[in-house]
Amino acid sequence: MRRTASLVLLAFAVFFTALSPLLRWYAFPRLAKIPPGQYQDMVLEARPATLIDYGTMKARTVPKVTIVQTLKGDVAAADRIERTAGRDVVVWDALSYVAGPDGKMVSEVPERYIFDAHSQEPVHATGEMVDGDPVHRTGIEYKWPFLTEKRDYTYFDAQTRTSAPIHYKGTRTFRGLEVYYFEQTIPWTKVPLPKKMPVKGITPQAVEKMGTTRWYTTKRMFWVEPVTGAPVNGEEIHREELRGGDLLPGGGKVTAFAGHVRMRADYVDATAALVTSQRTLVLLLTSYLPWGFLALGAALLALSLHLEARSRRATPKTDAEPALSPA
Repeated sequence: MRRTASLVLLAFAVFFTALSPLLRWYAFPRLAKIPPGQYQDMVLEARPATLIDYGTMKARTVPKVTIVQTLKGDVAAADRIERTAGRDVVVWDALSYVAGPDGKMVSEVPERYIFDAHSQEPVHATGEMVDGDPVHRTGIEYKWPFLTEKRDYTYFDAQTRTSAPIHYKGTRTFRGLEVYYFEQTIPWTKVPLPKKMPVKGITPQAVEKMGTTRWYTTKRMFWVEPVTGAPVNGEEIHREELRGGDLLPGGGKVTAFAGHVRMRADYVDATAALVTSQRTLVLLLTSYLPWGFLALGAALLALSLHLEARSRRATPKTDAEPALSPA
């Protein structure tokens, strides 16, 4: 009976020991993914800020500028792209809406971001764009990969339509979470005017005909929870200028928008709570269950060997049969 039990325990020990690496290296890369229908919104503020007055074409200080960012998953588009891409795809329709202190629109830039649901690598397909302009992304945007590493990544900048390194600057503690801090600086770069202008009757084409151009620079900062790859906080020191042309008095330059943009406190709290719950789910597949199954397999193996040894000790020894003598 003990031998039968030891064999059963040995079978379970082999099963759980084999299941441990399968969960980590086979199941996790396939199960951990961004849901295609995810919806997320975020409110950021610059207090105070500098904003252009299009009536006088001069910069003025305002108490705050609000930026509302929304990400909405397009499930139908993701299904359509998956049929040709041959992998799980997420399609995010993003919108960055900037409002002045009076609530009126300052700028509005839509994006379509298509990426691999597991690795967050860009997937290039029809419809990938920023403000109606087709783009060919490289690197990440909005989210880091699961199990983020302590290294630099390539991050896509929607204003310049280009990618540049975003640098790992160390490990920090934020709202009780261990996070990786990243920084990216975009130098002064000429960028397109938004398709939708805040002043009725003024179009980007009309501004460009006057010879006025838009320039932009920013210092981008992210605090990223490494297990989920989700930013729990983000800030930008952002600056935009209009330069030259007949639109500006004397053809000089004027600040269109400048400010230190931060996530609103209530959204920081909600994001940290959401990331904490998602972190537990990822750790189940990458740490808790694999190590738990490995320990369970070792314990079952030890118990199986113990029972086998006891069964051998309990088996009575039989005396040798006497030799037969000839009749």
